[in-house]
Amino acid sequence: MDAADVVASLLILGIIIVSLLSNVVVLICFLYNPEIRKQVPALFILNLSFCNLLQSVSNMPLTLFGLVTSGHPGGSGFCQIVGFLDTFLTTNSMLSMAALSIDRWVAVVFPLSYHSRIRHRDAVLALAYTWIHSMCFSAVATCRSWLGYNHLYASCTLCSVRAKAAGKQFIVFTVALHCLTFLLTLIVMCVTYLKVLKVARSHCKRIDVITMQTLVLLVDIHPSVRQKCLEEQKRRRQRATKKISTFIGTFVVCFTPYVITRIVELFSPGPINPHWGVFSKCLAYSKAASDPFVYSLLRYQYRKTCSLLANKALKRSSLNSSSTRVENKARTTAVTCNATVSIQPPTTQPMKAIICRDVYQAQDGRLTSL
Repeated sequence: MDAADVVASLLILGIIIVSLLSNVVVLICFLYNPEIRKQVPALFILNLSFCNLLQSVSNMPLTLFGLVTSGHPGGSGFCQIVGFLDTFLTTNSMLSMAALSIDRWVAVVFPLSYHSRIRHRDAVLALAYTWIHSMCFSAVATCRSWLGYNHLYASCTLCSVRAKAAGKQFIVFTVALHCLTFLLTLIVMCVTYLKVLKVARSHCKRIDVITMQTLVLLVDIHPSVRQKCLEEQKRRRQRATKKISTFIGTFVVCFTPYVITRIVELFSPGPINPHWGVFSKCLAYSKAASDPFVYSLLRYQYRKTCSLLANKALKRSSLNSSSTRVENKARTTAVTCNATVSIQPPTTQPMKAIICRDVYQAQDGRLTSL
């Protein structure tokens, strides 16, 4: 093994560990929290996590084994099974991301009719399509014996060497596979998320107008409170853009090098650097490790569930209950004090800060669905 193979092996090992832990946590949160199970997007996230987890225990370890031993991981039949899983799971995960983007688009653009447009039955039908779509391409590649160990990627996947006899058929199949998975998903994500971003910016403008009207009414508001409200405006304008950029950016960065390498491999007269092939495969694997954080674990409900599970595992439930009682008592005392103080005209600045905060919270409902 040279230095590049050692780095690639360590990278894949890290991806396996992060992917296993993060996707298992997502599955545990889904099983533990009934509120998450009631949400339609949770079904797409569950399917995505299942595909990522299965890829972490099947394809990634064999790629690591191929890099370490520089040999064929198992027999031909075993490698075809792993190649079938590689094509199926990658295609399924991409289509799940497209389904998630459509769900977010409906939730933000049509919030009042979301529950009538997107139901659990519709989500199950969408997932059934992703499975059938992925199964068809994987079955065709298996039946045509186009799956095998590809030294360029050090993994069991579509193998151009085995498909040389097929000629144009394999080229058409590979191009169709990536057009109907990667390119289709990218187009759907760009269209839907840009629509979502447009609506989010419109909501931010409304919030800014209402906030400025509130600040005009509170003519004697303290400068620090005014500055805080203006900073809140800026933060809300940037939040939607960052989320959309994360959704689309991680997909493009992780999958584009691998897909381009696949297409170039079909038409390139000379060999491709194997280090680049392994690196592009590592980037594709890294999507399985980043998906739990992009789509679920950084959201409030998942973070809250993880916190509850951690406290339960550490046997801190009694400590939490006592602290909750103390907080409730302190909150009751604070409310009583604020009610008493608010009667006196000279101390109106804290109440104006609360009004400014509540205006944001009341008008920011749709943006939180991102």
